[in-house]
Amino acid sequence: MDSLTAAAARALAAGDPLGALNRVALRDDPPALALRGIAMAQLGDLVLAKALLRRAGRAFGPEEAVARARCIVAEAEIALVSRDLGWPAKALDAARATLEAHGDRVNAAHARYLEVRRLLLLGRVREAERTLGDPAPLPPALRTVHELVVAGIAIRRLRTKAARGALAQARRAADDARIPALIAEVESACRILDKPAARLISGGEERLLRLDEVEALLASKAFVVDACRRVVHDAGRVASLAQRPVLFALARALGEAWPGDVPRDALVARAFGSKVADESYRARLRVEVGRLRRILRPLADVSATKRGFALAPRRAREVVVLAPPVEEEHGAVLAFLTDGESWSSSALALALGASQRTVQRALDALAGAGAVHSVGRGRARRWMTPPVPGFTTTLLLPAPLPIG
Repeated sequence: MDSLTAAAARALAAGDPLGALNRVALRDDPPALALRGIAMAQLGDLVLAKALLRRAGRAFGPEEAVARARCIVAEAEIALVSRDLGWPAKALDAARATLEAHGDRVNAAHARYLEVRRLLLLGRVREAERTLGDPAPLPPALRTVHELVVAGIAIRRLRTKAARGALAQARRAADDARIPALIAEVESACRILDKPAARLISGGEERLLRLDEVEALLASKAFVVDACRRVVHDAGRVASLAQRPVLFALARALGEAWPGDVPRDALVARAFGSKVADESYRARLRVEVGRLRRILRPLADVSATKRGFALAPRRAREVVVLAPPVEEEHGAVLAFLTDGESWSSSALALALGASQRTVQRALDALAGAGAVHSVGRGRARRWMTPPVPGFTTTLLLPAPLPIG
C-alpha cells in the first residue's frame, strides 16, 4: 500500500471521508476504488459507493483474497444501511471467514457485527446473541459498535439496566474514537430509553410508559394483555396469541373492560369487524371464546355473563393492557420506517414476515395519507418517513416470544 492509499485509509478510519477523497479521488487502481467507495458511503451516496466497491472487488486478483473480502464487507454495510435485508448473508459469512483466516480480526469483527445488526432488524434476537459472541480487544470504533449491538439486544429483551450499562460503555468508546457520526449514533440510541415506548390502559384511563416502566410492569404481579407483542403475561407465565388475531382482539377487549364484562355485540365488532351481531356471528363468537378460554386456562378464566363475557385472572388482582404509543392502520410498517432509514418494500416484507404485495398495499395507503413518501423507481424504489418526535417504536419491532 503506497503512502497516499495508507493516508486515505487512516482518514476513513477517523471518520474523515473528504480527507480520504482528497488523496485518492482521481485514481482508479483497486485499492483506491475501494477507499473511494467507502468514502462515498460515509458521505451518503450509497449507489455510487456500491458501484465503486464492486469495481474494486472485480479488479482485485485471485491472490488478493483479503482485499476482495473487505470489499464484500463494505458492500454488506451499504446493504444494511439501505435496508437491503435480502443481501446474501453467505457471502458476508465467507468474507468473515477469509478475514479471520488471514488474521484481519478487526474487519472480521466488523463483518460479524453487520450480521448481528441484520439479525436484530429481522427480529432474530436469539440468533443475534449467538452470533455476537464474546468481545475481543478492539479499536474504540468497533468497541462502540459492539456495545451498541449489546444495547440493542438488551432493549429488545426489555432489560433496560443492561441496555443503559452498554450505552454508557458505548459513549466512552465513541469519545475515545473521536468520530462525530459515531458519537451522534450513541446519543440517539441513549435517547430511546427516555422516550415513551408504550401506553398503559387501565380502568378506562391511559398513560405513557418508558421502557424501564414497561419492564417493571411485566415483572409485577399484574395480569398484562400486551398489544405490542400480542401475548398475555401473568406472574412470569406467558400465553402467546401472536398468530391468533381474533383471539387477541377478544383478550384485549376483555382486558380493557376489566373488572366489568363486554357485551356480545361489542365483542363481535372488535373480533370480526361486524356492526350487526346476528346469530351466525354469535355462534362464531362462542367458538372463539372457547378457544381463548382453553389457551388462557392456566392464567385466567373467561366467564359468561348475562350480557357478554368477562375476564377473571386466577392469581392477579389487577388487569392492564399494554398498547403501542401510537396506534393506527399499518402501524407495523410505520414502526420500521420511523427509524429514519429508507426501506424497500421487499425488505419490509422480509422483516415483517408478510407478503410483498401486502406491504406494498400498506405503503400505497400510507403514501396516499401523506404519512410516507418514496424515492426512485423499480428495484431502486425506497420508502421513508421522518422519525416521530418523542416516540420510540422499539416494542413494535419483531422479538422472540415469550420475552426471555
